[in-house]
Amino acid sequence: MLKMLLQGMVVGIANIIPGVSGGTMMVAMGLYDKLIHSITHLKSEFKESMKLLLPIFLGAGLAIVILSRLFEFLLEEYPIPTNFAFCGLIAGSLPFIFKKVKGSSPAKPINWIPLVLFFAVVILMAVMGEGEGTANVLHVDLFQVIILFLVGVIAAATMVIPGVSGSMMLMLLGYYATILSYVNQTVDSIMNIDVNSFIGCCGVLVPFGIGVVVGIFLIAKLIEWIFSRWEIPAYYAIIGLIVASPIAILLKTDWSMASVGIILIGIVTFAAGWFAASKLGGE
Repeated sequence: MLKMLLQGMVVGIANIIPGVSGGTMMVAMGLYDKLIHSITHLKSEFKESMKLLLPIFLGAGLAIVILSRLFEFLLEEYPIPTNFAFCGLIAGSLPFIFKKVKGSSPAKPINWIPLVLFFAVVILMAVMGEGEGTANVLHVDLFQVIILFLVGVIAAATMVIPGVSGSMMLMLLGYYATILSYVNQTVDSIMNIDVNSFIGCCGVLVPFGIGVVVGIFLIAKLIEWIFSRWEIPAYYAIIGLIVASPIAILLKTDWSMASVGIILIGIVTFAAGWFAASKLGGE
């Protein structure tokens, strides 16, 4: 239970950081197949599914609420060591995923084409993606509720796909800073017992959250269908996504504070991330 809670927190942290994929973290920790199965078979295997989904989603939610400010601070003040740590977490997932394609030939077009294609997708997203600046205050009406729901669906779908960053997608849609700001405002309103502020935040986060739930279930069904027919090519696509993710993160990193000392610290945090992936991964 504690291990699954910690694994959920890693997934939650990954979904805070633009360029880091929550789906990749699931692969790194050996959760991906089981999580997709639990989501798609929730109705028929409710009790067993909830034993996995409850601690994972609880851990992810806690991480997002508790650590969002911390990672905002770390990325602003120590971007290089922080991003190196996440590169280590991602790179540490590769030994686990290589086991999935053991015995297959990467030279076959059906395998290397999805690898190259999905590698290119992540790099292209990193090159095209821009920081979105300050958060916006939303005036909630029916149109905005529908938009928030659709943004939640899109963000959730990309959160579940290994190698694709849901946070980066939120950045591309222009909602990353806004959603993170409203999460922090919600925490503040609860701490200060500010009912009006809390209701205002719910007007934004509730439709977004419903969209996230719907998006997760929709994409989980699609992924299960793909894996049932093209399992090995799908894993090669995931390898392409995973290999590209650290490159994408480093492309988005602010290198203005780089120095020999900072790079050495980054190497240490990379190793720590790799070590954490090795301990949280597997069965």
